[in-house]
Amino acid sequence: MNGKPRHIHLSGICGTAMASLAGLLQLQGHHITGSDAAAYPPMSDLLRGLGIPVMEPYSEANLDPAPDLVVIGNALSRGNPEIEKILDARIPFTSMAALLKEEFLAGRESLVVAGTHGKTTTTSMLAWIYQTASASKPELEPSFLIGGVAENFGTSFHLRPTRTFIVEGDEYDTAFFDKGPKFLHYFPDALILTHVEFDHADIYADLEAVKTAFKRLVNLVPRRGRIVAFDGSPNVTECVAKAFCKVERYGFSAEADWRLQSLCYRNGAMHWEVWKSGALWSAFEMKLAGEHNALNATAAAALAAGQGIPVEAIQQALASFMSVKRRLEVRAEIGGITVIDDFAHHPTAIRETLRALRSVYPQSRLWAVLEPRSNTLRRRVLADDLIESLRIADRVILAGVYQQQKIKEDERLHPDEVITALIAAGTPAALYPDANAIVKEIVPQLAAGDVVAILSNGGFDGIYEKLPAALRDRLG
Repeated sequence: MNGKPRHIHLSGICGTAMASLAGLLQLQGHHITGSDAAAYPPMSDLLRGLGIPVMEPYSEANLDPAPDLVVIGNALSRGNPEIEKILDARIPFTSMAALLKEEFLAGRESLVVAGTHGKTTTTSMLAWIYQTASASKPELEPSFLIGGVAENFGTSFHLRPTRTFIVEGDEYDTAFFDKGPKFLHYFPDALILTHVEFDHADIYADLEAVKTAFKRLVNLVPRRGRIVAFDGSPNVTECVAKAFCKVERYGFSAEADWRLQSLCYRNGAMHWEVWKSGALWSAFEMKLAGEHNALNATAAAALAAGQGIPVEAIQQALASFMSVKRRLEVRAEIGGITVIDDFAHHPTAIRETLRALRSVYPQSRLWAVLEPRSNTLRRRVLADDLIESLRIADRVILAGVYQQQKIKEDERLHPDEVITALIAAGTPAALYPDANAIVKEIVPQLAAGDVVAILSNGGFDGIYEKLPAALRDRLG
């Protein structure tokens, strides 16, 4: 801990990274409080378990008495009463990313996992590989911060006196006073780069702006470092082209340094081989489904192997990996109906989620229930890609766009147009205003064997609890 214990208040504490930082700071002995507009699982559960109070809503009174330091979340902007109080009273403040670097990354080996998709799961896999390897080598036990609750750990953070710190590198901006991406604070010694696509339409003007951010991250990796990068994306190739360190590629192509082959899903597990330099390096199995998860696991395996983790530990870790909360998470199985929760924020993520569910439940009728909530999905810029992704499902249900009034009229996604296009393409689809209406309409239509994928990066008005409750009432 740097200095004596302080009272640190986190404004926007229920964000995934902010809640994780709160836990790390508490472990250092600081007195932690927090505030947010609203709290919902899994982070509200995590904070409750830590005994960290969450004050709702934002208010100047939340900062009485004045804390020693305030960490301001990136969702907050000028006009927020807590920001105004901080500035008026000159209360010291910082960002999540800056404090993480100062308190936890300095003097450690920083392993960063970045990319438009897959970073939360890949970070969790890498942390679990290190944790598994530490059974025989305790010095490998990692500290980590993940943007989700890793089920193997039951938490999104871990702090140990060892050297390795594994961190999810978020490309979203840092704070109202620091508009650069969070990951530029993390100075990776080694880096995984999964995907680079246009996302976060509220802060990035176009794909070129997104690529510029990732190029800057790549430029921070020292010559002695390593980058493990997906080889199936021209955008990723462009972003790593001028790296000063060794770059290793993973994917399905014959040119990949870490090549996946013989991928299949059987007997409740995914199986594949990884070939290196033209020879079989290892065979893996994992309970998670989906080609994207095999890629994520291979990226984690490649980075870990390059850092000296034995392949046997990597195999054991992936075989016992349990996933991340809200990533293909089975929330209920009632009367033969399976309800899945997935943190969908982008058309590509939706596509990979639905493809994975097809591989696990090939005979099932697949429902996609989507709340357009992320700053990208609320805009029409990727509407065509969204339609193509949703067509994988047998039935599509859309909710109204979250806080649509905050999006400029000419930029808004029009869900009625998405529904019209899906129906025209032969996919039954319907639009309902909110979770209550969706539950009321679809529960009578659901039958044994159906799989319902609820897709949202937020609370979705409690549908994760409301739908199973309504199914239990109907089926007795």
